[in-house]
Formats: sequence, structure tokens, C-alpha cells
Amino acid sequence: MRSKIARLLTLVLVFVFQFSFAQEIAVKGIVSDDTNNPLPGVSVVREGTSEGTSTGLDGEFSIKAKKGDKLTFSFVGMTSQTVVVNGSQINVVLKEDASLLQEVIVNTGYSTSVKAKSNIAAQVVTAETIQNRPNQSFVQTLQGQVAGLNIQTGSGEPGAASTIILRGVTSLSGSSDPLFVIDGVHMSSTAFRSLNPNEIESVNVLKDAGATAIYGNRGAKGVIVVTTKRGGYETPLSFNYIGSTGLSFMQDNDYNVMNSKQLLALEKSKGLGLGVTMTDQEIANYDINTNWRDVFLRTGTNQNHTLNFQSGGKSLSNFTSLGFSDTQGIVQGSELMKFNLRTNTTGKSKNDNFKYSSSTNLNYSKRRTIGSTGTGGVNQNLLLGAFKSVPWRSPSEYTNGWDLNNNFENMSQTPLLLMDKMKTYFQQYDEFKAIVNLKGDLKLAKGLNLISSASIDYTHQTTNGWQSPKAFNSYYFANDDQLYAGWNTNASLRQFSTNILSQLKYNFTINDLHTFEVSALTEYIKAHYRSFSGTQNGLDPVVAEPGHNEGWIPYDDTPYYVPDVSASSFDSGMFSYFGYLDYDYNTKYGLNATIRRDASYRFNNTHRWGTFWAVSGRWNINNEEFLKDTFVNQLKLRGSYGTTGNDIISGSTMFDARNLSRQLYAVFNGYNNQPGYGLYQLANADLKWETTYQADFGVDFELFNSRLRGNFDIYNRKTKDLFLGNPISWHTGQADLDMNTAELVNKGVEAVVAYDIVRNKEQEFNITVKGNIGYNKNEITSLGNRDTTWNGESLNGNWVGKKAYEYYLIPYAGVNPATGNALFLDRNNNLTETPDVVADRRFTGSNYLPDFQGGFGLDVDYKGFYASAFFTFVSGIDRYDYDYAGLMDGTTLGTFNLSQDILNAWTPDNRNTNVPALNYSNNDIIGYSDRFLTDASYVRLRNVSVGYNFSKKTLQSTAFSGLKVFAMGENLMTWSKWRGWDAESSRAADQYQYPTPRSISVGLEVQF
Repeated sequence: MRSKIARLLTLVLVFVFQFSFAQEIAVKGIVSDDTNNPLPGVSVVREGTSEGTSTGLDGEFSIKAKKGDKLTFSFVGMTSQTVVVNGSQINVVLKEDASLLQEVIVNTGYSTSVKAKSNIAAQVVTAETIQNRPNQSFVQTLQGQVAGLNIQTGSGEPGAASTIILRGVTSLSGSSDPLFVIDGVHMSSTAFRSLNPNEIESVNVLKDAGATAIYGNRGAKGVIVVTTKRGGYETPLSFNYIGSTGLSFMQDNDYNVMNSKQLLALEKSKGLGLGVTMTDQEIANYDINTNWRDVFLRTGTNQNHTLNFQSGGKSLSNFTSLGFSDTQGIVQGSELMKFNLRTNTTGKSKNDNFKYSSSTNLNYSKRRTIGSTGTGGVNQNLLLGAFKSVPWRSPSEYTNGWDLNNNFENMSQTPLLLMDKMKTYFQQYDEFKAIVNLKGDLKLAKGLNLISSASIDYTHQTTNGWQSPKAFNSYYFANDDQLYAGWNTNASLRQFSTNILSQLKYNFTINDLHTFEVSALTEYIKAHYRSFSGTQNGLDPVVAEPGHNEGWIPYDDTPYYVPDVSASSFDSGMFSYFGYLDYDYNTKYGLNATIRRDASYRFNNTHRWGTFWAVSGRWNINNEEFLKDTFVNQLKLRGSYGTTGNDIISGSTMFDARNLSRQLYAVFNGYNNQPGYGLYQLANADLKWETTYQADFGVDFELFNSRLRGNFDIYNRKTKDLFLGNPISWHTGQADLDMNTAELVNKGVEAVVAYDIVRNKEQEFNITVKGNIGYNKNEITSLGNRDTTWNGESLNGNWVGKKAYEYYLIPYAGVNPATGNALFLDRNNNLTETPDVVADRRFTGSNYLPDFQGGFGLDVDYKGFYASAFFTFVSGIDRYDYDYAGLMDGTTLGTFNLSQDILNAWTPDNRNTNVPALNYSNNDIIGYSDRFLTDASYVRLRNVSVGYNFSKKTLQSTAFSGLKVFAMGENLMTWSKWRGWDAESSRAADQYQYPTPRSISVGLEVQF
């Protein structure tokens, strides 16, 4: 009986299993996003089981399931979706998770946290606003995007560095550029000339002491952390190509210069220049009117190409990028060519107990420069020749340097001298740069990790400079008995730095409410600098060629041909140990404390070590019960206070200010011109760090389903022990001694806001407006035992109670209608033609650093089409317009061109004017006055971008998984009272500087 029942049950079970297997089918489909783009790598899991798969490159998947089973589809950044199986075909559309999209990762370089748990003032810039821009440095793409970050590009020459100041200047003698950290490697902003912007994933700008104190002696000027792209685990091999090409153009000016007939007529009336030799009829018929811009300038070109590929298995992923860029500047002879290779690898063990990563970046650049831009060199600065040369001269007058030297007349030949320089001058820099970082993370126990990283930054730069022996400048400056002229310079520079970091980190949680992270770290930095330079004076004109080192004249008892040689060898280093504690209570309250001890090679044993610290906290008000289920998605109060330091107290690199605490002696020419040995530098054993104390209070908010979002900060930064030269008695053998005596305060307000005017996922229509503004006011509160550092001649200086670098000038008051001379205000506000150039000066209340800076823009997306416009602005900035001053200087009539504004100069028949007579007698005082001090505030249309993303449906029959075409413009329009070519500059005054060009480019991005 039992055997019969067993056989019957067996038959029933077999029938059931056969029925079940018969119901399992192959379910297939495509997973895409809400713009119909297939999503590769989506996880597809059969609910209640461990069975699953993932979508391929085209978003397709296939999995065994039964009718009624539930399949869960999940992907990073998307809202997970569960679908009941009701057939063999299922297509799923995943939508972006708004809450996850706002979960920005804040990276300090030593730790990371999600935005909700971050206590610090940091602004994150994503790749979308950086890539595809035709700037030669990614730093320029940050301009106007970060509140409080002032970026001034002092020169538009390809490869030129920018001046970067975050929350005001914090040093009077050293650079105020923040520290840059790229994938764990510390470097200066000039290093980013070789970095490919299309490799960048995100940029974190760290502003307050809560974020920067962990960098100790390098954090006082702010820190900018750059993270490059990486591959993901379990992702198929994919390729991405981005290419663009474009043109660059000179910006306009409003100087209103004269044409030939106007200038010749003025020369004739004043008895100067070529016009004196001509009749009125000859002037009226004169047909030479040269626009020297056409001779020295050109339409620049640029092309940029990036090919990257990424893939990943279960325990290893890789991102590799190849880049090429070629830029021809708008001035003849200026260009920059770059090649770069980057490979980033990430891996882990099978049990996830060990993780590792590497970043390798190899760059090569070749840069040609024209030299002497921003100067008044009439035989050197091509831009001076382009804009100041007399139009009545013709390029056809130029023959060669020998003829120019033998027939030299006057400075009206300036454009011919500069034409000669274009043919006879060569300056090229070749640079190889390698940046490598290796990192390992070993899990020792639950929550306990040992992390170690090592990085290197290696630069090798060679310079080749050449001036032909047939150049005008060679002939003109040669000695009378010197047979061979010209010169050839070769220089080599090698710089190597290494950074070794060790970290022991412990994470633990108590009662699922209290989360702690504790870290102890040590860091060792060592750097070496080696350079050599040799210049041969005198070249054989028969064989000498640029870049070939040929034609050197041997030394034959003639001192002119002795090569000039020099060499340098510097070393620097730093050791630090530090730690931090991070505490979070249920994502409502957070507290962080940091302390760091640094030892710098710059100071003696007494002051070698410095201690820096910070505390920061937050309150996530939106997580309180009284704000639940309201329009408030995020509302967070945060505050911090702490100290940071600066040991680069003079200069701008880690090798500057090496020996200031040492007494040095050197060889001098002594009595009867005999060599002697004497004091070169008086030691100051008390030199120490410049220390910044900073308090910050901020609010982060997201309202109305995160449609309105932003943050607001106020800060107060006081920098003490500023390095400055102080006068001492000449009995010491020195006029002054470098001391830590000055103090400076920066106070400011920052705001960032964005609002989604339209956010319609169904209709694929989005409009977002965004903007940011930063206000900074600085004041010098102490200069040690002096009231000012002004040297009696410069346009500006430093005074207690005033702004840093404030202008100190005599007020210009117009023209004396009786004499035509310039009028000024003396110290008692009385009109005078003869002010005292020292005693009658006064503070203007302005400098060349902006009070306000920021940006605003608009982004629009509609069914694959997109457009964006971004404006930048600065306000409260003044610069001295030397270019306009030169065009209004009547004493140069006959040798240089002038502005038509000078036609309104005082004459006996034109007494009611603010332009002095052409030959006014007190012209030498104008340079000490504020007549040409000009408001350089501006609003600039910094970037416009339009494009179209082809849908996946359109590309189904092609080999491409993605395709985008775009067009972009940079610096298209500028609104300013500044009349010159470029309102933007990092200097108080310069002459005929290389302006930032306008540019237009088109390109495409292909994924396959």
C-alpha cells in the first residue's frame, strides 16, 4: 500500500515540475531612460531569488522567468522599477531619481561625504560645464562658475597662466593662488596647461577652514580638488570620441585711433612728423592707410581631439584617454600644441578586503611665444606695433635688419622694427610632464582600514631662444667692434616632487544613529629642482638657424663671444602628521574636528613646526519632524572656525624663500674694483608661517521638489604674521629685514542659486536659470612698524586701514582754460598746475581686485536639442589705462598714432575742454594722477553652447550608441567702460597686453 502511494506521489511531483518548467519562458526586452536612450549595465533581478542579469550596450536583456514573477530593474541615479511578467517581451523606462541627483559627493582630497552630511563650504563643478570648451587651461572654464573664486587671465597667449584668488588675497609678498590637487597629486595652477578638460569628472572648490585646515600650511589660500574620470565594474568596453575645431578673433576696442589723413593733417598743423613735408592737397590724396593689425595679427585656429575608452570586469576597471590639441594664437608666431595620455585603473580583491587604484597622466606640450607682451618695448612688443604704429607707413618699406639699422630715423619706424622681429626671433618651450598616483586600501577589520598612497609629479622643460645675427636688434645693440651679433639660448629645467601619505581610518556606528569616522594620517613631501642655461653671444650669419644650435662663434680673446651660463639646484620638503574626527547623528547633526602639525624646511628649528586646526558643524533642519512632508527638501545650517597656514611667504613655488632665516655672505666688487666678501642677507631666525584664522557660516537649501536650490555663506578671514620687509638701521648693513609683522582681514558674502523654470520629463523639456555672486572686502590692519609700503613712485601700495594694493594718485581736475595746462587738486583740494607728486597724492578707494564677481546663465533642453548661455561679471575694479594714455600723449606726435579724442585738445579757440593742449608744459605729472585710472568692471558673455543629442532610436541602424553635434562660442561680447581690447587683466596696469580672444568652434561627440 505504501509503495503504491509513493509511486502516485512521485507521478504527481513529476507532473508539477514538468508543468513548472513548461511555464518558464525567456523574457527579453530593452531598458532605456526617459529620453529613449538605451541603458547599458542595468541590473535585472528575479524577485525572491538570486537569479539576475544586466543589460548590454544596446540596453537589451534576457532572463528566464514565469508568468506572474516580478523583475526588479535598478540603475545608479535612476528610480528602481518592479515589473510583473505577463509575456515574453518587456520594455522598461527608468526615470532619474531626483533625490539621488542632488546627492552630490563632496571630496576634500582626504575624505568624501555626501552633500547632506557635509559640514563645509565647498562648491562642486561637474564635467558638463567643463568639457568641450576650447580654453587652453581648464582653470579658465571655472571663471564665473564658483562664488568667491576670482580668476583673471592676464594674457590671452596660448598656454599663459591665470591669476586665481579665492576669497581675497591672503599674502602681500607671496602668491595667492590656491593649492590644486588632482587625483591626490598636489601642484600649482600652471601645471594644468597640459591637462585635458575632457578627462575631468568633477572639481571641488574648498573654501572654509573646516575644509582646508586638513591641508595645514598649504590651505590658507583655499584648495581646488580635481577628480578625473574612471571606469566602472562590470561594464562592457565602450569608446567615446570628442572633436572640435574653431577660429579665434581679436576683441574690439573703443580707442578711436586716427587714419593717415587725420594724423598727417595734425602733424602738419603742429610742425611735426611726415605731415610737415606735405601740402594739404598731398595729404588729401595720400593713399597709404595701413591697418597694422593685419600685419601682426591673424585669425587664430584651434582643434581639439579626445578618444577615451573604458571597461570593467568583476574586480578590475579601466579608463584610458588620448588627447591632442593645437592652437594657433591671434598674434603671429604664438602657438601651443599638446599631446596627453591618461590611464586610470581601479581594482579590488574577490572578498572586497583590498582595493587599489592608479592614475597615470603623461603630457607633452610645445609652446611658441612672441615675448615682451604687456611692455612698452617699441622693438619687442608686436601688439604695440599692431595698435600704436602710424598708419601712413607701409609694410613694403621693410627690407631687412641691416637696412633698418643703417637708415634708422625715429620711432615712426616701430612697425618695421617689429616686422623684423617676426622674421628674426624665435622662442619655444618644450615640456614633458608625468603625474602618477598609486593608492591601496586594506581592510584590517570591520570598519578599520589602512590606506596608503604615493604620487610623483615630474616636469622636464627645455627652452630654445634665438635672435638672428641679421636682426635689427642684433645690429643695433652690438658693440662697435663686434663682428658677429645675435644670440642662442638653451635652457633645461627638471622638477620632481613626491608625496607619500599613510592613513589609518576607523568607521563605526552605535545604535544605527551615531556614526563616527576617525582617521590618523602622516604625509611626507620632498621636491627637487635642477636647471641649467647657456647663451651663446655671437652667431655666424651664414649657418645660424632657429632651433638648431648652429653658428656658434668660438671664444678668441674677444669678450663678446664668451657664453653666459648659469645653473640652479634647489631642494624642499615637508613632513606632517594629522587627524580628524567626523561624527553624524541620524543625518540631523554633524560635527568635525581636524588638527595638523606641519614641519617646513623654510624655517629654523625654533619655528619649524606649525599647528593648524578647525572645527565644523551642521544641522539638517529638513530632517526634523516639523519640516517633514513640506516644500523643504533640504535646509542645512553649517558653520566652521579654524586656522590654516602659508609657508610660501615669498614668491609662488615650493622653492621660493628658501634661506630667509639664514645669514648669507657673497662675493662683491670691493675697493679698487677688487673682489671682496661681505654680508648678502641678514638672517631673521624668528621667521614663521603666515596664519589665517577663518570663521564661516552657511545655509544650503533645496525647495519645491528641489526646483529651487542653492547656498549662502558669510565669512571673516584674518591673516596674521604676514611676511614683509621692515626698515632697520643701516648699521646692520641692510636697509630692511624680512619679518612676520603685517595683518590683513578679508570679509565677504557668497550666494549660489539655481531654479528649474520648467522641468517636464514626459515632454523632455527643461529650462534652468542659475547664478552666483561673491563679495569680498579686504583691509590691511597692520604693517608692523610702518604705516605704508609705498615706494614713492608706484601707482599703488599698501597702507594700514586701506585695501591691499590701493591706488595712491593725484586727482585730475581738467584743463586750465587760460593756459591749456592740466589742472590737479592739491592736498587741500585747491586747483593747481604744479602739484607735489608725493605730498598731493591721496587714496582712491580702489584697486585692481574686484569687490563683486560671479556669473549667471540659462540652460534649455528640448527633445534632444539643448542651448546654454553663461555670463561672467566683475565689479568694483579699476586699472590704469596706459594704452589710452599713450594715444592721448601729444608729445609722441610724428612718431606714433593718436586717438581722435586728442583733436579736442585745448587751443586758444577751444578753451572749454578736458583735454590739455598738445604741448602742455606739465605733461610729466599726468602719470602720477588718476586721469587714466579707469573703471574696468565688465559683464561678459563668456560661453554660448548649442547642440543636438541624437536619440537611440535614430541610431539603431548605425554603429553608434550615441551621437552629439554642437557649436560653441567663448568671450563673444563684453560690456564695460574700459575702452581697450580686453577689460580683464591680473595687473594694475600693463601696456599692449595679449588680449583674450573671441572664439567660435563646432564639434561632435561619438559613442560606440
